[in-house]
Formats: sequence, structure tokens, C-alpha cells
Amino acid sequence: MGYAVTNPATGETVKTYDTITDGELEAAIAAADEAHRTWSRSSTVEERAGLIRRVAELHRERRPELAEIIVAEMGKPIGLALGEVDFAADIYEYYADHSPDFLKDEPIELLAGEGSALIRSSSLGVLLGVMPWNFPYYQVARFAGPNLIIGNTILLKHAGQCPESAAAMHEMFRDAGFPAGAYVNIYASHNQLERVIADPRVQGVSLTGSERAGSAVAEIAGRHLKKVVLELGGSDPFILLSTDDLDATVQNAVDARLDTNGQSCNAAKRFIVADELYEPFLEKFSAKMAEIEATDPTSADTTLGPLASLNAAERLDEQVKRAIEHGAKLVHGGTRDGAFFPTTVLTDVTPENPASREEFFGPVAQVYRAKDEADAVRIANDTPYGLGSYVYTTDQEQALRVADGIEAGMVFVNVVLADGAELPFGGVKRSGTGREMGRLGADEFVNKKMIRIG
Repeated sequence: MGYAVTNPATGETVKTYDTITDGELEAAIAAADEAHRTWSRSSTVEERAGLIRRVAELHRERRPELAEIIVAEMGKPIGLALGEVDFAADIYEYYADHSPDFLKDEPIELLAGEGSALIRSSSLGVLLGVMPWNFPYYQVARFAGPNLIIGNTILLKHAGQCPESAAAMHEMFRDAGFPAGAYVNIYASHNQLERVIADPRVQGVSLTGSERAGSAVAEIAGRHLKKVVLELGGSDPFILLSTDDLDATVQNAVDARLDTNGQSCNAAKRFIVADELYEPFLEKFSAKMAEIEATDPTSADTTLGPLASLNAAERLDEQVKRAIEHGAKLVHGGTRDGAFFPTTVLTDVTPENPASREEFFGPVAQVYRAKDEADAVRIANDTPYGLGSYVYTTDQEQALRVADGIEAGMVFVNVVLADGAELPFGGVKRSGTGREMGRLGADEFVNKKMIRIG
């Protein structure tokens, strides 16, 4: 694979980058291993947290130029791009503030015998991070922030269309004071990644990406007995059972579907509406979606930009056409214009329709009618995925009941776009394994060493 910045709004290839040579890759692994054996073991948690705090400051200092980079790389509207830089900085600051407490010794109360026992957290070693294009800074922050404070060192392989943001992050870690080898950006090919995972100096892999990519990486990692964290796709349900303000709920539904031009793994994608609210919701939701046009992502008032690439838009177009061929009704939608894809609303998607089993990575919403609460939960769970979910109801007991019944790693009740640095992120089923962010994000690549003292 190659690395290139190709502006999806214009189709122009702005800059290309060479794939790393095998010799350069070997040097990168060796540097990361050396940094773990020397710097990681000689520095304190507090010292490493201080360096991560400086990384957060550099994100804020370089905010405008960092945002402009990803607008050109993957078409994110400039307002959202600026927000992503801010969120990445928040994540680094969160881990700088809290990781020393997360990593404190944990005493164990003995059931028998004299003496004491404790759990001491320590690093594993070199980790490989394989990151996606949809959140170029945020995805790296939630992986690199906690792990560098833990003392692990990082080999970071970013998406092929994000080489400039990858280089900008590598520069920030260097400028923050991390030594050579602590955080290394590698423009590696897929074949080279297999060798990295197999290398005995590499202790774990974290991948955020497609189900196909996750399966391939997990297979290689399993063969070599390496720890993996997989954050994969989603087809998150948005269940509406009751509301005091339908207009506000509709706006939340639109916002939840269109985040990052509809290319967010935990965006609401399937809207499951109680029978008595179905018709008014569908009417208002379709009208609100129709108001939003895909336009220039460099404009401050743009809500929806292009998809990340022409190929992505073509794949989504094929999915929509296939869904309609299998009986789905097109309530709203238009014609693709290059990488720009119109907001689209589908109904009447049956369990036999391929669309019911797929993730639509773009501004396409499916709306389902549910007979009652139990039917809504059934429809929500009728998917291979289990990442996030949304429940809207005025009944608090019902909210918790439905939350318990949903097969997902995350449930948001009466709120959307509410991710936070302190909130664990991850899924079940084919949405992956492991967690990032929050307290749990600092627990994945850690040697929880038991020490028993007589």
C-alpha cells in the first residue's frame, strides 16, 4: 500500500510518502525495544505523565494547522476537525492527571497466612498501534496516551491516507521530550505489519478499523500469542420509545448519524421507533436530513463534507443500491457527486436484506418500526455488531431495563455525542474486544504482577 494525501473534496493528490524500507523498519523496532529497556525502566510514572501533558499542550498550540491537515486528508469539516484536536488534547491531559493513581500498587487482603500481597502494574514492552483515518488524532491519543505513561513504547502505523497527520504527531512527541524510540511513526505496508506482529520484541497490538482488518490482525497475533485490542465496526441502534420533545430528539438523531460525515464507528445508524411515534419521527427526521447538503469542508459553517475518498463513496453507493434492490424503500436520498454523498434515509429493511447485516459508513440512516419495547430490543440486537447504542425514553426504569437488554459495549440514554476521556470505549460481538479510554483504557497492556511477601 502507498501513503498519500488525496483531498477527497477536490480529488487532488497533494503529497505522497514513501513506504518504510525493511531496514528502516528493523531500526524502528530496535529503537522502540531499546527505549523500553532503558528510558521506560529508568523514568517514573510522574515523569512520563509530564511528557504526555506537554503533548496535550502542543496539540492546543498547533490546533489550526493540525485541523487543516485532516480536512485535506479525509474531508472532515473544519469545525469538527478543530474539535477533534481539542478532544485529543483532553485525552492526553486526562491520562496525565489520572494515570499515576491508576498504576498505584493494589493491596490484596490475605485469607490465610502471615505477611502481605499486592498487585503492581508495569509495562509490557513494545506495542504496535494500527490506526484508522476517520479520527486521525483522537484514535492515536486514546492508545498512545495511557500506554506511554505506563511505560510501553509505541510503533504507530497510521492509515494510508493520513501520512501528514501521522508525521505531525510524531513531531509533537519528539518536541514534547520523548526520547528516540518511545513513539515511532512507521509508514509500513500490510506485509511488513505481519513481520512486526511476529517479532518477539513486540508484545501487543491495538487496531481500530474494519472487521476485515481486525480479523486479519487477530489471526496473526493469535499465531504468535500476542495480546490484542480490537476496536472494529458498528451498526449502532437508536431506540426511541417515548419523548417529551420530538423535535429535539429528531435533531439528536440527525447529529448522531452525521458525525464525521457519517463515518464514525459508534454513530447511530439504525433508528428503531415505537409504533405510535414512527410516522411523525420519520417525517421530521427525513425533512431534517434533507436540509443538510454535503459541501466544502473548509467552510466554518459546513455540517457535512465529502466522504473520506472516492472509493468510500462508491462502496456506499453500491450498498444503498443493493439495499433498494432487496426491497428497502428510499425515503430521501440523491445522486452521489464524486466523494460527496447525499444524506439518505431508508425504510422497510427486512432481516433478509443484506443492509440489515452491514455497516453503512456514511450519511445513510435506516428507520425501523417497533411494536413495543421488547420488539425494539430484538431489532437492536439483530446485528453482528455490538459497539454502542442509544435509548430515548421518558421512563427511567425502562431506560435501565432496555440498557440491560442491549448487546453492546456502550449505552447512551437520552444523549448523543457524549463520549468523554473518562468513559471506556469498546464493543462486543463483531465490534471487537478490549477497551480504550477511561480507567479501563489504562488496563489493557499492563503486566498486573502479583507480589506475595511472607
